[in-house]
Amino acid sequence: MKHTLLCVFISIWSMNTITAQLPHDQIYMNKNIACGALMYGNSSWTNYWENSLKRDNPNIGKLSTESLGAMIAYGITKKINALVMVPYVKTQASQGNLMGQQGFQDVSLWLKAKVFNYKQLHGHATLGVSTPMSNYVTEFMPMSIGLGAKTLSARGILNYNLPSNLYLSTTASYIFRSQVQVDRDSYLNGERLYYTNRVPVPDAFDAAFRMGYLKKENQLEVFAEHFSCAGGDDIRRNSMPFLTNDMTMTAVGAYAKYQPKSLGLSARVSYVIDGQNAGQSTQVTIGLLYLFKVK
Repeated sequence: MKHTLLCVFISIWSMNTITAQLPHDQIYMNKNIACGALMYGNSSWTNYWENSLKRDNPNIGKLSTESLGAMIAYGITKKINALVMVPYVKTQASQGNLMGQQGFQDVSLWLKAKVFNYKQLHGHATLGVSTPMSNYVTEFMPMSIGLGAKTLSARGILNYNLPSNLYLSTTASYIFRSQVQVDRDSYLNGERLYYTNRVPVPDAFDAAFRMGYLKKENQLEVFAEHFSCAGGDDIRRNSMPFLTNDMTMTAVGAYAKYQPKSLGLSARVSYVIDGQNAGQSTQVTIGLLYLFKVK
């Protein structure tokens, strides 16, 4: 039942090439160029993996998660960019009596830097942090809008440019997550009962492979992504998920962007093909982009 983690997007582009940038790609804005963006996302699932058992739940029906993100990015230098995002999230179930939640989730900040260039091979590194913006309920899964943990993430990016404006890219990251204080005196982690309201959220890692086309204002990309927790327990039979669960999922999808001038549009779709303690979700995100220069 545990709902899929929200995919985070920030779209920015350079003044010369006007290409979109994400925290996991090889594209940079020029110095003193900024971008504002509004991104709408919708993620939904009916089936989920309870541990490794794939099932549905009549008490939930279809779980939908909507998000509206306000984003801005800035070129500190040609080789160092900063990205910030603030999302508002809403959840709802089509059946049963579980009440949906809504509110501001976690504010996130990334710094991305070019590390090396060797012929057509380029290396990059991203460092990110996030913290909850509001006192939302974390243990009411799968209706919670987030995990409530503070995070620190480090990502490495390798990109190889091919002829005809094609490219290959691979990324890997590790996410450190803090403990979360919950509104209860004890909780189960596996088969063990802990008498405390401080819950450790498992660290996580992800990896992805991307292949795409990029030329001036046009970008088209297909990808495969994998996310997994570094430890944790499983959802117990016919029980609600919890912050300690070990969530794993593999997704495939596509991304496209068109940016002829200052205004632009982007779109992304992904589908979870395999998982554990996660929903088999379909996610669609569209974005409105605006480029401007900071004096």
